Amino acid sequence: MKKSLLALAALGAFAGAAQAQSSVTLYGVVDANIEYVSNMSSVTPSAANGLATGPAENVFRLTSGGLSGSRWGLRGVEDLGSGMKALFVLESGFGLDDGRSQQGGRLFGRQAYVGLESDRVGRFTFGRQYTTLFDMMANFSPTGYATQYEPVVAQLGLNFRSDNTAKYTGKFGPVTAIAHWSFGNGVAGGGEVPGQFRRDTGYGAGLAWAAGPFGISAAYDQYNPTLNAAGGTGDFKKAAVAASYAFGPAKLMAGYRWGMNKAANDNNILKDNYYWVGANYQVTPALGLTLAYFYDDVKNLNLAANGATNNIKNPWQISFVADYNLSKRTDVYLTTAYAKNAGVNFDTSAISFANGYFLGTGKDNMVGVALGIRHKF
Repeated sequence: MKKSLLALAALGAFAGAAQAQSSVTLYGVVDANIEYVSNMSSVTPSAANGLATGPAENVFRLTSGGLSGSRWGLRGVEDLGSGMKALFVLESGFGLDDGRSQQGGRLFGRQAYVGLESDRVGRFTFGRQYTTLFDMMANFSPTGYATQYEPVVAQLGLNFRSDNTAKYTGKFGPVTAIAHWSFGNGVAGGGEVPGQFRRDTGYGAGLAWAAGPFGISAAYDQYNPTLNAAGGTGDFKKAAVAASYAFGPAKLMAGYRWGMNKAANDNNILKDNYYWVGANYQVTPALGLTLAYFYDDVKNLNLAANGATNNIKNPWQISFVADYNLSKRTDVYLTTAYAKNAGVNFDTSAISFANGYFLGTGKDNMVGVALGIRHKF
């Protein structure tokens, strides 16, 4: 009897230890603001209407996601011993204004992956994840990839979240190395089509170094999207470098991204050089200010993919953010942007055409202003 009791006690202690080695965390962000936008098209351009815009109008509205996209997620870690961990992330994006799922209605459209991590070797993850280019440039974005007024799609491409992706992340002292391979991203096509291994694939690699006040990063990304009904694929290539320097309450950042998009017939669709520069300044422990400038030098643009070149004026944008922390989890903010030769976030039918700020017919500039609140949990 005593042996049975001792055995049960030992099993109970072991179960408690096992539970202590595993954890699942519920987390999220809810972010909403009241927004004013000038010179907004009254018609949403689409393939069905030939990318036509309508008369320019001003708009006041409630918007979800100013500094951060609203989301909830589950993050789990299990300690396997000997410096090895199992991990997973499931993250769902939603519109706080209407409660609808984002990322095309996916349940876990922001991230969904599982993997293993070793203290010595690094992390291997598998699923829907951010690309190497996204991760490598994240610490060099003045506005922190702000959802509302940063040209993220123009900078990183529509594939900055990639389906069916295997990814490696290793940290070795001040150096971080990341590489990924997507077996098929569903942004443009079906992905992972039998007999068409190259279709919708993508890959990238990068290195970052950070020590003391200085940081630098470089990365390459390629995406091979389906561009016609026959399954022909293009080559969308990007390479970027960025650097930052922090001193006192300030941090300066700047970067450059080269891009070349080619059609299935190898004709150029878009070739451009994209630049950004900005600064963060912590006025007080509660108040932070950000100023950023973005510029896209469009060298070659071929919307028809037939060899003809279309000229557009180079878009540029200035963004300003004032963020005040009411607590560790809640902040209020003012975010503004002025864009020339495009809608804010460089939304045009030529460059990104992704975030919905379309210029009205005959207009060449747009102003956006938003006052919002964000809570993290």
